[in-house]
This record gives sequence, structure tokens and C-alpha cells, in this order.
Amino acid sequence: MAFSSYKTRGEVLKEFQITYTEAHFINEAEFNIADYFREDLAIVMREGIVDNSEFAIGENLIYPVLKEVWKKYSSKFILWSHQPLNYDEKLSGFPEYILAKRSPLGKVVFDQPYFILVAAKQDNFEAGWAQCIAEMIAAQRLNAEFKVIIFGIVSNGDCWQFGKLEGEVFTRNIIFYTIQELDKLFGAVNYIFQQCELQLNNLVAA
Repeated sequence: MAFSSYKTRGEVLKEFQITYTEAHFINEAEFNIADYFREDLAIVMREGIVDNSEFAIGENLIYPVLKEVWKKYSSKFILWSHQPLNYDEKLSGFPEYILAKRSPLGKVVFDQPYFILVAAKQDNFEAGWAQCIAEMIAAQRLNAEFKVIIFGIVSNGDCWQFGKLEGEVFTRNIIFYTIQELDKLFGAVNYIFQQCELQLNNLVAA
């Protein structure tokens, strides 16, 4: 079953026996947003068609934010777009974006661990989280030997929601973020990247 086949959070949670909770786990980590990025985003949002499809949302609003933060961590991570992620027949498909460690074999090698899964949805956050949680479970199982926390993001371009999968517990962050409050949004995304970096450093040191 493809990730996109799941339509509700409850369906996925029941299927894989994951406990659902909500809490405020994000501690915004300040990020210095370049002036050129603010100006470019303002032009795109004012003059462009940014949300007529999930592809447009991803290309115009989600990927630019992820990429800008990723640059700071690019020596350790690769940000993949629409890379196949396959665990078994129930957990397979193409997440919009995946953050994975940079392989020692080079940037073209898709390597574990997988830390962040991102789903773009046109205002259907229920289906977005169903798909994203399924992707997170696949990443967790593919990462079983590493026992890392998997983070998830679901966004319609404007509103950004964050979650994490730790063991058999999924937690959605109570506070949502918006691209209209860019500094707070970047602080949240940067925090997630920081947590991924800490986990990767711990794995290397182990």
C-alpha cells in the first residue's frame, strides 16, 4: 500500500499500533534569514501562483525554506526530493522531501539514517499527516538499528505543522507555524535540523 493510500491519522495509528500525543516540543532556534531570501519569497508570494497544486506548494514555499536551512548543515546531510522510500508492500512511496545523512560514498548515494519526512498538502492536513506518519514509520523501521527519532512536517505552504516519532509514540507539536511569521518558522525548522545533527553526532560517536 502506498503512503498516499492512507487518508486518516487514526487509520495509520491503528494499523501500526502507534500511540498519538500532542505536546510543545519545539524550542525555536534562531536563524539568520538572508535579505535576498525574504525579498525573493515576497515577490513569489505577491506575483506568483504558489498554491494551485501540491507540486507548486512544494516548489515555491516548502522546498525554499528547507533548502535555506539545509545549507547550514549540508556537510552532514542531503535533502532529497521525491526519492523512493520502500520498507514493504504497506509502506512504500515517494515522500516529497527526505533529510538523510550524507553518505561517505558521495552525495548521489541515498544513505541511512533518514531523519525528516515532509508532505505537502492542499489544506488537507488529516490526509497529509496520515501519509507523513506512514512515511515516518517506514523510515523508523528502515533505521531500526540506529533507533533515531524521526521528524515529520506537513504543510500547505502557509501553515506548517511538526511532529516526531519516538519509539511507538507519535507526538504532534501543539503550536503551528506560518510562513507569514518567517522568523518563527525558520526557528522551528532550524530546531528540527539541530536535533537531527545531534542524533547524527551521537551515532558517529557511539
